[in-house]
Amino acid sequence: MSEHAAPSAPPAPLERAPEGTPLYVHLPFCAAKCHYCDFFSVPDEGQDIDGMVAAILREAAERAPRSPRTVFIGGGTPSLLSAEQLRVVLDGLDELTGWRASAVEVTAECNPESLDRAKAAALKALGVPRLSIGFQSLDDATLELFGRVHSAEDSFRAFDAARSAGIEHLNVDMIYAVPDQTAESWERDLGRVLALGPDHLSAYNLTFEEDTRFKRWLDRGRLERSPEEVELAMFETTRRLTAERGLDAYEISNHARAGEECAHNIGYWRNGAYVGIGPGAVSKVGHSRAGNPRGIAPYLRRVADQGHATHWREDPDPAARLAETWWLGLRLAAGVDPDAARRTAGADDESAAAALALAEELAGHDLLERRRDGAFGLTDRGLPLADAVAKRFLERLG
Repeated sequence: MSEHAAPSAPPAPLERAPEGTPLYVHLPFCAAKCHYCDFFSVPDEGQDIDGMVAAILREAAERAPRSPRTVFIGGGTPSLLSAEQLRVVLDGLDELTGWRASAVEVTAECNPESLDRAKAAALKALGVPRLSIGFQSLDDATLELFGRVHSAEDSFRAFDAARSAGIEHLNVDMIYAVPDQTAESWERDLGRVLALGPDHLSAYNLTFEEDTRFKRWLDRGRLERSPEEVELAMFETTRRLTAERGLDAYEISNHARAGEECAHNIGYWRNGAYVGIGPGAVSKVGHSRAGNPRGIAPYLRRVADQGHATHWREDPDPAARLAETWWLGLRLAAGVDPDAARRTAGADDESAAAALALAEELAGHDLLERRRDGAFGLTDRGLPLADAVAKRFLERLG
């Protein structure tokens, strides 16, 4: 998290997470840096990948939870690693945590240029049955604009390779509301992706994040945002087409067949605990959060010197924790149960009452509704305004 200033002295790491806590491992190398991406990643050329693998395992020895319930290998591009490097990472993590016996879900992110049948088969043999493939677009000109190094044809080839290798759980990542993209072209491309039969689809509205090339181009007038009415049309098209294909919208941007929802990410949206290993990775244990430096050299140096790489740490107050719990949870179709949110945040009576009052106020404006189970969720009117609605909790409580 770049917004956290470097402390004068390294903070103490978070306490060891309880058994079963979800585990995230960040492998930061990519074939090229995408122009819209604000995750920490670097081009792999000239990098010591083996050295990074060794450092990640050393950090894991100090901080990884035993018997994690879910494991997510992200980045970066994990599929960029060789089969042998992936074996070292995954075998090493299993020796340290026992994840192969405990995890109910294990996912690895992949990009089309580095995923073939042999790599997919290797991942499956190593205990990774769920892959997330970053198509992002089916328009080669858009892929070039994004800074991607694969083609649309490569994406289809990678999907077929994964299926032929026996991967039963496949997610496809797509991005819409790209400058000059039309609602008609998005509907056509999304239809082609859904015709493949993915088990899960992540479809994200393009955002212009700080410290990205896209944001600089936007500020200089080189790029323009899609008109709001076009974004809304694409959002509605996404929900309609995925529903027709049997993929339910269980989160604003995520759609899945029954039983194929991403349990690891649902934990994030429920503001649960997790441990992140690797450069730039973030962890939440108890009510505290901490993160590693967004840089290869400082990460390697800290792990070598300390066994961990904690760069920043924060302990939000109960009201802020409750605000975040509502802010995140409202992204889920299941909504937010006020009592469960209060328990998660460890909030006091005053904060809980303020959150409930705001939820009822927003319900009065037909942005939220209270369900029969007592949870609050977005209405049809509130769905397109999800970010603004959820942000109200940060503004009111945080």
